[in-house]
Amino acid sequence: MATCPDCTTGCLLNGEPTGIISTQGAYFAQAPGNYSLAIRLNCDVWIPDYFAGRPFMSADDMALPPPAGAMTAISRWIRFILIVIRGIPGLIRNRNSVVDERLAKFIHTIQEERKYKKIGAVGYCFGGAAAIRAGSTDLIHTAVVCHPGRFTLDQVKAIKIPTSWVCAQEDMFFSDSFRNKVEAEFAQRKDGESFIDYEFQNLGTTHGFAIRPNLANPELKESYQKAFEQTVGWFNKTLVI
Repeated sequence: MATCPDCTTGCLLNGEPTGIISTQGAYFAQAPGNYSLAIRLNCDVWIPDYFAGRPFMSADDMALPPPAGAMTAISRWIRFILIVIRGIPGLIRNRNSVVDERLAKFIHTIQEERKYKKIGAVGYCFGGAAAIRAGSTDLIHTAVVCHPGRFTLDQVKAIKIPTSWVCAQEDMFFSDSFRNKVEAEFAQRKDGESFIDYEFQNLGTTHGFAIRPNLANPELKESYQKAFEQTVGWFNKTLVI
């Protein structure tokens, strides 16, 4: 869950949602339609409600993130701690075990209703860690993991599906040394029965850039667009073939 100031920073992206809120409480963009990811892949896109309508913080709590290379100011940590204290009940009711059960139920429901042959997941930050955990189950068939939140190497070792990793230059959860260990885990499976397709792309900037960047910043905008294209390319390769 929220464990650093990056969880409380970001920008709201421009544009009007053109999908619908489904009976499962999830955002649903049906293909074909005028939806960026759905139309590019010609497949349905769902955004599940991780927090059952009660996130630990609101959009009004968001602040602009600092540029890459900037030190985290003490004031950012103080602000973050105050938000977390206020949101403790939300953190408890949305702990990983609860969210994982919620997501499993959601996936089973849409699978039963829609009869999908394959399901892919793209997760950002908290959702990236959720996608890693789901990668060890039979719920999904491929995943894109964007600057994930806290996870362990043992969880990586349990992944059994093709996985694409969108990495940030500065990321306290996914440092260069940890990323090297994760990539080495996939590489050592080569030529073995447990081998799965994978890729790692370091797109620069800071944690969170692929989901809520400040598009007025050219560097962030470019990295955001590259992350989107990486997601489309990976799913074209492993999901909609």
